[in-house]
Amino acid sequence: MPSFDIVSKVDQQVLDNAVNVTKKEITNRFDFKDSPVKIELNKKDMKIDLEADSEMKIKQIVDVLISRSMKQGLDPLAFDLQKDPYPSGKVTRQEVPVRNGLKQEDAKKVTKLIKDSGLKVQSQIMDDLIRVTAKKIDDLQAVIKLCGGADLGIALQFVNMRS
Repeated sequence: MPSFDIVSKVDQQVLDNAVNVTKKEITNRFDFKDSPVKIELNKKDMKIDLEADSEMKIKQIVDVLISRSMKQGLDPLAFDLQKDPYPSGKVTRQEVPVRNGLKQEDAKKVTKLIKDSGLKVQSQIMDDLIRVTAKKIDDLQAVIKLCGGADLGIALQFVNMRS
Protein backbone atom coordinates (compact mmCIF):
# COMPACT_ATOMS: atom_id res chain seq x y z
CA MET A 1 0.00 0.00 0.00
CA PRO A 2 1.25 3.52 -0.77
CA SER A 3 2.46 5.49 2.25
CA PHE A 4 4.47 8.50 3.38
CA ASP A 5 5.69 10.01 6.63
CA ILE A 6 4.93 13.42 8.14
CA VAL A 7 7.87 14.77 10.14
CA SER A 8 9.04 18.06 11.59
CA LYS A 9 12.83 18.05 11.31
CA VAL A 10 15.41 20.76 10.75
CA ASP A 11 18.59 19.98 8.81
CA GLN A 12 21.45 21.02 11.10
CA GLN A 13 23.74 22.02 8.24
CA VAL A 14 21.10 24.30 6.71
CA LEU A 15 20.44 25.83 10.14
CA ASP A 16 24.17 26.33 10.69
CA ASN A 17 24.46 28.03 7.28
CA ALA A 18 21.54 30.34 8.10
CA VAL A 19 23.10 31.32 11.44
CA ASN A 20 26.49 31.99 9.79
CA VAL A 21 24.91 34.15 7.06
CA THR A 22 23.02 36.06 9.76
CA LYS A 23 26.25 36.64 11.72
CA LYS A 24 27.99 37.92 8.62
CA GLU A 25 25.16 40.28 7.70
CA ILE A 26 24.81 41.67 11.23
CA THR A 27 28.55 42.36 11.57
CA ASN A 28 28.48 44.27 8.26
CA ARG A 29 25.48 46.43 9.12
CA PHE A 30 26.12 50.05 10.02
CA ASP A 31 23.56 50.21 12.83
CA PHE A 32 25.36 47.33 14.63
CA LYS A 33 28.82 48.91 14.38
CA ASP A 34 30.67 49.03 17.74
CA SER A 35 27.88 47.18 19.57
CA PRO A 36 28.37 43.82 21.31
CA VAL A 37 26.48 41.20 19.33
CA LYS A 38 26.63 37.45 19.88
CA ILE A 39 24.79 34.89 17.75
CA GLU A 40 25.58 31.28 18.65
CA LEU A 41 24.02 27.99 17.58
CA ASN A 42 24.00 25.30 20.25
CA LYS A 43 23.73 22.16 18.11
CA LYS A 44 23.36 19.81 21.08
CA ASP A 45 20.35 21.60 22.60
CA MET A 46 19.09 22.88 19.20
CA LYS A 47 18.78 26.50 20.27
CA ILE A 48 20.20 29.82 19.12
CA ASP A 49 21.55 32.21 21.76
CA LEU A 50 21.27 35.88 20.85
CA GLU A 51 22.89 38.75 22.68
CA ALA A 52 22.88 42.51 21.91
CA ASP A 53 22.82 45.79 23.78
CA SER A 54 19.09 46.47 23.38
CA GLU A 55 15.80 44.66 22.86
CA MET A 56 15.30 46.47 19.54
CA LYS A 57 18.58 45.07 18.20
CA ILE A 58 17.59 41.57 19.32
CA LYS A 59 14.35 41.90 17.34
CA GLN A 60 16.34 43.05 14.27
CA ILE A 61 18.66 40.05 14.61
CA VAL A 62 15.62 37.73 14.82
CA ASP A 63 14.14 39.34 11.67
CA VAL A 64 17.41 38.83 9.77
CA LEU A 65 17.69 35.26 11.09
CA ILE A 66 14.18 34.38 9.91
CA SER A 67 14.63 35.96 6.48
CA ARG A 68 18.00 34.24 5.92
CA SER A 69 16.58 30.93 7.14
CA MET A 70 13.70 31.21 4.67
CA LYS A 71 16.21 31.80 1.86
CA GLN A 72 18.04 28.65 2.99
CA GLY A 73 14.76 26.71 2.80
CA LEU A 74 13.85 26.54 6.49
CA ASP A 75 10.29 27.14 7.61
CA PRO A 76 10.02 30.13 10.00
CA LEU A 77 7.72 28.02 12.19
CA ALA A 78 10.79 25.95 13.14
CA PHE A 79 11.85 28.77 15.48
CA ASP A 80 10.08 29.03 18.83
CA LEU A 81 9.90 32.80 19.41
CA GLN A 82 7.61 32.70 22.45
CA LYS A 83 10.34 33.62 24.94
CA ASP A 84 10.87 37.37 25.19
CA PRO A 85 14.31 39.00 25.33
CA TYR A 86 15.50 39.61 28.88
CA PRO A 87 18.11 42.05 30.24
CA SER A 88 21.25 40.49 31.66
CA GLY A 89 23.69 43.07 33.00
CA LYS A 90 24.62 45.53 30.26
CA VAL A 91 23.24 43.35 27.45
CA THR A 92 19.91 41.85 26.44
CA ARG A 93 19.67 38.13 25.70
CA GLN A 94 17.20 35.82 24.04
CA GLU A 95 17.14 32.07 23.57
CA VAL A 96 15.48 30.87 20.37
CA PRO A 97 14.78 27.12 20.60
CA VAL A 98 14.60 25.28 17.27
CA ARG A 99 11.70 22.83 17.05
CA ASN A 100 13.01 19.48 15.92
CA GLY A 101 10.71 16.47 15.88
CA LEU A 102 6.95 16.21 16.32
CA LYS A 103 5.76 16.45 19.90
CA GLN A 104 2.98 14.09 20.94
CA GLU A 105 0.30 16.82 21.15
CA ASP A 106 1.28 18.19 17.71
CA ALA A 107 1.11 14.70 16.24
CA LYS A 108 -2.37 14.27 17.73
CA LYS A 109 -3.45 17.57 16.13
CA VAL A 110 -2.26 16.38 12.71
CA THR A 111 -3.92 12.96 13.00
CA LYS A 112 -7.18 14.57 14.15
CA LEU A 113 -7.05 16.91 11.14
CA ILE A 114 -6.54 13.92 8.83
CA LYS A 115 -9.34 11.87 10.43
CA ASP A 116 -11.79 14.81 10.37
CA SER A 117 -11.14 15.37 6.65
CA GLY A 118 -13.01 12.18 5.74
CA LEU A 119 -10.28 10.94 3.37
CA LYS A 120 -9.85 7.19 3.07
CA VAL A 121 -6.44 7.03 4.72
CA GLN A 122 -4.99 5.53 7.88
CA SER A 123 -2.59 7.51 10.04
CA GLN A 124 -0.59 6.28 12.98
CA ILE A 125 1.84 8.04 15.28
CA MET A 126 5.27 6.42 15.46
CA ASP A 127 7.57 8.24 17.96
CA ASP A 128 8.28 11.61 16.28
CA LEU A 129 6.66 10.91 12.90
CA ILE A 130 3.24 10.10 11.51
CA ARG A 131 2.89 7.33 8.94
CA VAL A 132 -0.03 7.80 6.53
CA THR A 133 -1.15 4.91 4.31
CA ALA A 134 -3.90 4.66 1.70
CA LYS A 135 -4.99 2.52 -1.24
CA LYS A 136 -4.58 5.37 -3.73
CA ILE A 137 -1.72 7.83 -4.12
CA ASP A 138 -4.28 10.54 -4.90
CA ASP A 139 -5.59 10.27 -1.33
CA LEU A 140 -2.06 10.68 0.02
CA GLN A 141 -1.55 13.76 -2.13
CA ALA A 142 -4.82 15.17 -0.78
CA VAL A 143 -3.50 14.64 2.77
CA ILE A 144 -0.27 16.47 1.87
CA LYS A 145 -2.28 19.37 0.47
CA LEU A 146 -4.57 19.38 3.53
CA CYS A 147 -1.70 19.39 6.05
CA GLY A 148 0.31 21.91 4.05
CA GLY A 149 -2.60 24.35 3.93
CA ALA A 150 -3.63 23.95 7.58
CA ASP A 151 -2.41 26.48 10.12
CA LEU A 152 -1.08 24.12 12.79
CA GLY A 153 1.77 26.32 14.01
CA ILE A 154 4.43 23.72 13.24
CA ALA A 155 6.77 23.14 10.31
CA LEU A 156 5.88 19.89 8.53
CA GLN A 157 7.82 17.93 5.93
CA PHE A 158 6.51 15.01 3.92
CA VAL A 159 9.11 12.28 3.37
CA ASN A 160 9.46 8.59 2.45
CA MET A 161 6.75 8.49 -0.24
CA ARG A 162 6.29 4.87 -1.27
CA SER A 163 3.95 3.53 -3.87
